[in-house]
Amino acid sequence: MREESFLEKDLKAFRKEVFSFYHREGRTFPWRTTRDPYEIVVSEFMLQQTRTELVEKKYLPFLAIFPTLEALANAPLSMVLLHWRGLGYNRRALYLKEFAQHAWLHWAGNIPSEPALLQQRKGIGPYTARAIVTFAYNLPYTFIETNIRRVFLHHFFPSKEGVHDREILPYVEQTLDREHPKEWYYALMDYGAYLAKQFPNPNRRSKHFTRQAPFKGSRRQLRGRTLSTLLQTGKALDVEAIARHISLPLDKTEELLKELTAEGFVAELDGKYCIRDH
Repeated sequence: MREESFLEKDLKAFRKEVFSFYHREGRTFPWRTTRDPYEIVVSEFMLQQTRTELVEKKYLPFLAIFPTLEALANAPLSMVLLHWRGLGYNRRALYLKEFAQHAWLHWAGNIPSEPALLQQRKGIGPYTARAIVTFAYNLPYTFIETNIRRVFLHHFFPSKEGVHDREILPYVEQTLDREHPKEWYYALMDYGAYLAKQFPNPNRRSKHFTRQAPFKGSRRQLRGRTLSTLLQTGKALDVEAIARHISLPLDKTEELLKELTAEGFVAELDGKYCIRDH
């Protein structure tokens, strides 16, 4: 009988530690109890760069308004943005609606199980594509997000600085539970969230670590304020009116509106601007 190598024993002990924690203290979220691929897509868009506690508050109310992919595909953009408010990063709401429209028109309302196909859509990168497929269809794809990265840095790179994800991925691949990938990734994420509260953040030793820029006074805040103004008034406004609402000089307001128009958020007609309900 072949004797287990040190690495095999180490990986087995690691799996046991992660799963033991998860079975004792694993978190429950509504997107973890569904098998509906559409509902999982919504959760993955919402969870990008957003705390789970905030997504938990918005997720079910959003699905109550847009219960199916068809409902979201056919909804006015203004309604989608209205029910997205509070989550920030409004591009995600726009890309989610565009994804729903594409899936309805070109994929017969289905969510593909091929990450490469999903990744062709705006707002879906390598992580999101693989996460959608893993959580929707329980397929064993390899991916990294912030909590998963934290776990592997803590256990396998305890004193190394500037660790690149390509150094971590082989460990993710080797430890992956291929029979229960969905549960395994939930376990990793929950264990990573626990480590964040118990130790100095291991992710600071990642080559990919960056501090998020302050929201207050940022261009992101101004973009959000502009869209909120158009949503709240419910009618087309000229540049001067928008500039007054968001307390921004006219030239800066015009720049923002051009940007939002080019991205598909805003439509301009006869010198006035409104949400583009496409």
